Amino acid sequence: MRFAPVLTKPSAKRDADTAARLDVLGDIDATGCLAEARKTALARLTEMGLPHPRDEYWRYTKPDTLVQPQAPAAALHDASDEAPLYDGIDRLKVVFVDGVFDPAQSDSLEMAGIELCRLAELSDTDIHWSRDLYGVLEADGQVPVPRPLAALNTAYASDGIAIRATDKAARPVNLIYLHENTASDAMLHHVIKVEAGAELTVLENGPAAARFNACMEVDVAEGGAFHHVRAQGRDRERRTVTHIFTRLADEATFKSFTLTANGVLTRNEAIMDLQGNDCVAHVAGASLGDGGDFHHDDTVFVTHGGLNGESRQVFKKVLRNGATGVFQGKILVKEGAQKTDGYQISQSLLLDDDSQFLAKPELEIYADDVACSHGSTSGAIDEEGLFYLRSRGVPLAEATDLMTLAFLAEAIEEIDNAEIAEDITSRLGAWLERRRG
Repeated sequence: MRFAPVLTKPSAKRDADTAARLDVLGDIDATGCLAEARKTALARLTEMGLPHPRDEYWRYTKPDTLVQPQAPAAALHDASDEAPLYDGIDRLKVVFVDGVFDPAQSDSLEMAGIELCRLAELSDTDIHWSRDLYGVLEADGQVPVPRPLAALNTAYASDGIAIRATDKAARPVNLIYLHENTASDAMLHHVIKVEAGAELTVLENGPAAARFNACMEVDVAEGGAFHHVRAQGRDRERRTVTHIFTRLADEATFKSFTLTANGVLTRNEAIMDLQGNDCVAHVAGASLGDGGDFHHDDTVFVTHGGLNGESRQVFKKVLRNGATGVFQGKILVKEGAQKTDGYQISQSLLLDDDSQFLAKPELEIYADDVACSHGSTSGAIDEEGLFYLRSRGVPLAEATDLMTLAFLAEAIEEIDNAEIAEDITSRLGAWLERRRG
């Protein structure tokens, strides 16, 4: 059975972009245990319409190429000049090629401490634990800020992984996204449930597709811990939009870090709901942009609803040759969420006069016993530090790279795994070195 989108409701907000996009996508899959979630997501989408530049949270980022019916072509990047990311880590590999699961390159979806299955397999299943989570956190995250591309993903994502951690996972799960078709248009949706006291690490890497829409819903129960490290692929012409929706119970922990280098357009959204007491949520990112066609947007919304919650937002962007960086971050502290500790910092290092950094930090507080702060800075490289290195014989280009890595260090320090953090730093250094020419 298939379910066709209805675009004739007089109360729905529809524009030409929405109608054209849905016309290309056609009917949603209305079979299996996720059918109802897909239908309600489609209803949300048709009601709000796809994003438009006049929308408040899209003022700094043009969504046109993310919503147009066909994906713009993106040339493939030759990554043979470096070893695969996380190559030295014992991990369970789950490979998608242009959004399609590749069993030949993937490991067996079995591992101690977790249950895994593909969402595509749930079309033939009426009962599965993911039914109670798929689309739920995404729907909750639509208030107060609409996120139509996430609703589009919930309605139409063709595949993804459902992971349920019942204990401390024996090793990380590595979601690997390969890009082989210059015109591919992929959507993946991942559902992750961390049970009480369990712990899971998810690694992501790769460009995925010419245009990639990814959504991850993460529910962490009492005392559970979820760690996430993502490296978005180096394809220069790729376009990516991602959403991570997180719900935390008492004493739960969520930590996420994203590395971005290259890409025409990247928009990463993180929506974290700290519902329990004594929970911790950290989200961080380091991005490097070179050229006027580079546009990178981090948009974060953190809601504190419990007592003694801790949140950190740490974002660093290095921009040059006309690159653009965007940060939009909000901390909302609800009434009664006392002893909240919310920290937010967004900084850019502009290596020339042509690049720009656009920031919109926000605090909204309804409790009177909190410690919340935000800061945003943008500036050139520290001339005094540069002079110090030059005076000790370090060439200008190498000295600039060292100062750049030092600038990014605070974001990378958010990675708990020292081996991964060291590998990320090494790859950043290699990226900078390649740009010296």
